[in-house]
Amino acid sequence: MQDGTSFNLQSDSSAMEPVKSPLVTEKIVELQGAELRTQAFGNPTSPPVLLIMGVMSSMLWWPERFCEELAAQGRYVIRYDQRDTGLSTHYPPGKPDYSFSDLSNDAVAILDGYGIEAAHLVGMSMGGFVAQEAALRYPQRVRTLTLISSSPVGIDGLPSSTAAYKEHSAAAESIDWSDLEAIADFLRRDAAMLAGTGHPHDARSAKTLIARDMERAPSFVSATNHFMLLGEDGGAKLHASRIEAPVLAIHGTSDPLFPIEHGEAFTRDVANAKLHRITGGGHEIHDQDIDEMTRVIAGHTAS
Repeated sequence: MQDGTSFNLQSDSSAMEPVKSPLVTEKIVELQGAELRTQAFGNPTSPPVLLIMGVMSSMLWWPERFCEELAAQGRYVIRYDQRDTGLSTHYPPGKPDYSFSDLSNDAVAILDGYGIEAAHLVGMSMGGFVAQEAALRYPQRVRTLTLISSSPVGIDGLPSSTAAYKEHSAAAESIDWSDLEAIADFLRRDAAMLAGTGHPHDARSAKTLIARDMERAPSFVSATNHFMLLGEDGGAKLHASRIEAPVLAIHGTSDPLFPIEHGEAFTRDVANAKLHRITGGGHEIHDQDIDEMTRVIAGHTAS
């Protein structure tokens, strides 16, 4: 696939639905020491929205229908594989040659690669932390922030994950991370544990997406390098209260990883922030919530 190649895609979760965004392009953004695979939906003259996904997750975890719906509402939507995911540069497991701050630099590098002066950033989970750091370090490049299932940087005293999710997460320590089937089994269970209560968990779609993500990556186990980055303290001086861009927090009321109080904290600690609750939502982008989520994001990015 070459830069600028146009083609149509089918949705991960709704293969029978027609593609609503007629133009999908790919671009490889090169920066010092790395290449980032990106994909854009919609009209390049529309307001740009950069999607930043969470830990160990390639751009595929932004459902194609989500991207298509947002593009159909007049946005130029870009998603990408972060380092160590998908088709972007991979590093040896346990030896990431980059820092967490480099991930926020990467987001800005993608804007440069597309010739975009400033964009609306949408971050999911860990991607929300990346987006916040980008907004704090490069405020002139960020029009608005939308933070899905995330938590404000530098804010202490928020509730931890549920006991059930902590128990599940601890089981990761016993996994043979060289065994791809064992990894896939854990990720399938993880998707089920992160699901909310508002809609039934679609185990079949989750299994398909996980398999597609793993098959696409040349070194899927390298994605575990993200956990090493989360242990850094390089961003310890960053604080969400200093974010200048308007913030929209989208948060499920049944999120087991970051309970709803994390979403509520944005409205308490960030001057220009608002919260949209997804009733019964978990730590996920559920297909049945996509219409609601893209609608509020389109409204937030309208200014």
